[in-house]
Amino acid sequence: MIIREELEKIEDLVLSPYASHSSKTLGRERDEEKCPMRTEYQRDRDRIIHCKAFRRLKHKTQVFLAPEGDHYRTRLTHTLEVSQIARSIAKALKLNEDLTEAIALGHDLGHTPFGHAGERALNRICKYGFSHYEQSVRIVSILEKSGEGLNLTKEVLDGILNHRTSGNPSTLEGKVVRLADKIAYINHDIDDAIRAGILSESDIPMYYRDVLGDSTKKRLNTLISDIVDNSIDKADIIMSEEIGKAMKGIREFMFGNVYINPVAKGQESKAESMITSLYEHYLEHTDKLPGEFLYFINELGESPERVVCDYIAGMSDQYSVIKFEEEFVPTFWKSK
Repeated sequence: MIIREELEKIEDLVLSPYASHSSKTLGRERDEEKCPMRTEYQRDRDRIIHCKAFRRLKHKTQVFLAPEGDHYRTRLTHTLEVSQIARSIAKALKLNEDLTEAIALGHDLGHTPFGHAGERALNRICKYGFSHYEQSVRIVSILEKSGEGLNLTKEVLDGILNHRTSGNPSTLEGKVVRLADKIAYINHDIDDAIRAGILSESDIPMYYRDVLGDSTKKRLNTLISDIVDNSIDKADIIMSEEIGKAMKGIREFMFGNVYINPVAKGQESKAESMITSLYEHYLEHTDKLPGEFLYFINELGESPERVVCDYIAGMSDQYSVIKFEEEFVPTFWKSK
């Protein structure tokens, strides 16, 4: 028996009737021969893990720009924490763990260098606008593999696109990732803010500590357990009113006390100016773009504005600084 078919039969026996079964996927944009060993969603997960954009996440800002210390989150560690939380919920609800993991691993591939500061800059200066969730879909659909993309299933693409707060994923697995993303960043950003000396646990309003818990471990357990308890055997992913209200409130607290805090965000204006300068420079000098990006302009007919935006959005924090220094900072002359 082909191993994939055996795995699909196990899914049919074990998964919830509300789960997304890999044998019933809506498919890919381009048909492919099925893998004898892996289900369709397992293939998507593997393709994301092995793509270049995923590797670049390790050097992209989560909240703190260029922090000194090894323990602050990056966009990659955030992604892994989202995946862990989402998989825990999916397993408990008997949803498709492979689909959940693929969506979680791909949801932030489109983030710019320097986090939301870079996103704001590109959205302001690029005539097409910019959002990281749409860029994530563009990466896996077009930019990877020189225009071929990863050819992911429609369920994974939908989950990536709709992980944002205003999104409405079509699968329960996508809905799980959408909530897991918020659970992850609220809690690890509290942890990082405490490490940075911006917050102490006692600064968090007592109501939220009473309802959700007074430590990262307790808050994670409360939030995950609440989703599982309220979503079992339901065709939706639900939080209780009390816990949902508390999570929204602590998120608003973080926006007011951390996400706009000058200690955490003091360098953002510099980052936005740098991203703006790079965009304008490469738009004027497209010949300086790497060959793979010139291919999109010259061979695939993409607009220079779109491709320059793609190039800069894909940069890591360090690489964007290096390119800025190459283009704008004079070097000392040395005799040969």
